[in-house]
Amino acid sequence: MSDPARVLEDGLSLPPAERTRVAIELLESVDPPPSESAAEQWATEIRRRVDEVEDGSVELEDWEAVRARLHAALAK
Repeated sequence: MSDPARVLEDGLSLPPAERTRVAIELLESVDPPPSESAAEQWATEIRRRVDEVEDGSVELEDWEAVRARLHAALAK
């Protein structure tokens, strides 16, 4: 088995395109890409959410307000 530190060092010496390819393959080995069915379901969900924003049926919140609320909740 290879030493992870050595593998990382070797990987970091690769050109950016090769590092990207290796990183993608490593990530997919522990978290495979979603199935086509899941991808289709996400596309449907995204389209539904975009439609809600465009037709005004949802109330949008300002990021700063959401962020402040999250920080307050985490501080508790």
